Amino acid sequence: MLLLKRLFLNRNSILVFAVIAGLIAGDTASILKNYTFLALAITMAFSMTGISMKSLVNPGKMLVPMFVGALLNYVVFGLLLIALAWLLMPTKELFYGFVVIAAAPPGVAIIPFATILKGDVEYAIAGVLGAFLASVFVAPVFVNLFANQQGVSSYSLFIMMVQLVVVPLIISRFFLYKPLFRYVHPIRGKVVDWGFAVMIFVAVGMNRQVFFSSPKILLIVSFVLLLMTFGIGYLYGTMAKSFHVAESRVITQTMLTTIKSSGFSVVTALTLFGREAAIPSAVLAVVVLIYLIYLSVKVDKVKIEL
Repeated sequence: MLLLKRLFLNRNSILVFAVIAGLIAGDTASILKNYTFLALAITMAFSMTGISMKSLVNPGKMLVPMFVGALLNYVVFGLLLIALAWLLMPTKELFYGFVVIAAAPPGVAIIPFATILKGDVEYAIAGVLGAFLASVFVAPVFVNLFANQQGVSSYSLFIMMVQLVVVPLIISRFFLYKPLFRYVHPIRGKVVDWGFAVMIFVAVGMNRQVFFSSPKILLIVSFVLLLMTFGIGYLYGTMAKSFHVAESRVITQTMLTTIKSSGFSVVTALTLFGREAAIPSAVLAVVVLIYLIYLSVKVDKVKIEL
């Protein structure tokens, strides 16, 4: 019973369970599709409670990491991802799925993992916040530049980003109000974990035929995401160290470069372009999980060697 409880509450187990459930019981995923937008908004509000505005007391000090966070997430990672996907993706829907990933904000998990991996936490908070705020404007630009033939309205997409980024951020400030936060704090981690799990379940379930009958597509999508996440992460980390950037700053900047919000991109891809476009985001969830585990193991190994 204790083992089952741990599995039920473990973030990694929850994500794996969501993928397996999507493959087995994917026929029911379409029932939840209409609720994914609301689920994402609620999940984002809870997850953003990890963004503390106290670190932004000195705006002059925080403006640079906010700008760098947006630059790394959208220009370095985003544009390279779009270029690689344009070269390799066999269908326009899959390519649009990668455009959505490029336009998505970074994963909020960057902040707690900056603590776990001994990164620069204040830099992580400012970088994530900067990239989130930038996404309100970057996402409409990216989608209309690279997927404009779908006729997606810039205004509609802007409003959608406000609903999924700005409104949840404002709500998260109320959640941090002390009398309310004592109720929010014990459950926020599980709300976020299971919220994103529902979105991954929907994305996998609605595309389960691809996982069983189109391994080539799955391999190409996985190759692009693994190359971009591990490859760009390694290259950026190596280059930053060669310029004598502090190790804690390198850790944080590398995560800002490589980690995107898979739950956000799942819902956005489904809403804008349909179920096939959500395949890259479903795979992204697994790739990000593997990457975060890799970074954790890497840090533990360094500690042992030291």
